[in-house]
Amino acid sequence: MGTSEDDEIEVAMKYRKIDPRIWNDANFCRLSKDAKFAFLFLLTHQHMSMVGAMRGTVSGLAAELDVSVDAFGELFELGLAQNDVASHFIGLPNFIKYNQPESPNVVRAWGAAFDLLPECELKAQWFQRLKAFAERLGKGFHEAFLEAFAEALPEALREVSRRPSPNQEQEQEHITERKRTSVKTTDAAGSVVDWFAAEFWPAYPRKTAKAAALKAMQRRKPDEETRQRMIAAVKRQSQSPQWTKDGGQFIPHAATWINQSRWDDEPIAVPAASWASTSVAAAESVEERIRRQDADASFVYTYRCQACGAVHGRSKHDDPKICTAAVGA
Repeated sequence: MGTSEDDEIEVAMKYRKIDPRIWNDANFCRLSKDAKFAFLFLLTHQHMSMVGAMRGTVSGLAAELDVSVDAFGELFELGLAQNDVASHFIGLPNFIKYNQPESPNVVRAWGAAFDLLPECELKAQWFQRLKAFAERLGKGFHEAFLEAFAEALPEALREVSRRPSPNQEQEQEHITERKRTSVKTTDAAGSVVDWFAAEFWPAYPRKTAKAAALKAMQRRKPDEETRQRMIAAVKRQSQSPQWTKDGGQFIPHAATWINQSRWDDEPIAVPAASWASTSVAAAESVEERIRRQDADASFVYTYRCQACGAVHGRSKHDDPKICTAAVGA
């Protein structure tokens, strides 16, 4: 029968905690539906270790989930997940924060889990994150960390484990810089959303699949110069024959237009002589015909007789009310 220590370790390996406040998190709320799904998939993946990292490929995970790799790209862009492509290291930076070890025994089990992760710079950063977290939990957790990692780590990382953690001032500077970067990222994402709602969507003539269009725009993150070009292109293309014919049914969906960078399309030149000459010729033909009819008093018009029903010819000066045959009758 297992001990309570074994039970604690088993729980840490098998189960994940999800804070309900995640649905209020600004970055999480900005994710597309697929990206939210991808985050929860990583958090609960069977290969996600108790230290919040695993070995895997983005393409493989996307195939498992049947979503685009862009869904995971959103997580990396907002810092909700991290990835070292070369070594296939994938981790969730805030995993330990919401899945804290219940006792020093769980920390001792970290070493074995950490040892299975692929070697890379991101793994070294992960080690520092775990070390700092264990220190904050108290002496017992810190000693358990040093005990667990003394054998699990190669000499290079073991040397790092002996170094003191950065002092409070350095930690505060690091936190401040992270907050500043987070604010910039948030402001940029918010700016794209606001501009999309205020300018792009009202200007785009086809009001279909708005959510997909916003998702595509958030991936693009156009700067101010690109935004101006996009709006100018929409206004120009809205007047083009391709977009105006057949009730606008050939206007592409906004998401397609954005993904394909259609604002860079060159306008299709319509030869001016072809339609202009045809129109002028047609106008001249009509004018000439009217002039000829007015000048020729003997020009014969036709009409259907109201009395006999037959079609008769007449001069433009004749009264076509009734034919001579009908009058004679």
